[in-house]
Amino acid sequence: MFAVFKTGGKQYRVAADDVLKVDKVKGEPGEIVEFGEVLVVGGDSVTLGAPIVAGATVAAEVLEQARGPKIIAFKKRRRKNSRRKRGHRQEFTLLRITEILTDGKKPSKTAPPRPKRAPAPAPATPEAPARAAAEAAAPAAEAAAKKRKAPAKKPEKPKSKAPAAKAKKPPPKGKKK
Repeated sequence: MFAVFKTGGKQYRVAADDVLKVDKVKGEPGEIVEFGEVLVVGGDSVTLGAPIVAGATVAAEVLEQARGPKIIAFKKRRRKNSRRKRGHRQEFTLLRITEILTDGKKPSKTAPPRPKRAPAPAPATPEAPARAAAEAAAPAAEAAAKKRKAPAKKPEKPKSKAPAAKAKKPPPKGKKK
């Protein structure tokens, strides 16, 4: 089942469990919000509103209230020393659609619990046996590396204890005092 609803001057086509960004809507994360301005309800049969479908609502859970990326509006009038720079971050609400209701039904007050995803099993590939053999051979390779001797160090040059003689600077050119 799907629905088309209107909020913030825009229209959104949604189905149950869809996640979407809409312009800011009042509500704390975890709350259920309702949208009554439903234009189309579809599924087995499509119901068009004139302009809205009577008794139809879309219920959604607020996931997050956030702000979008910074947008800079820079205006310049050349040769007039006129510049204007303004920044703006649009606020939005992240929603998960919980229910599409018809016939004036009321949404449930709490969001349904999300099922936990089980970690996906490792895919069977032709590389899997080779990888298992490499992992089994890894301890043997480490033991062999320990048995090898470290390379011999180069002999160090003996350091002289007396500092090298400093070269004298020639006297500056010009008048002598």
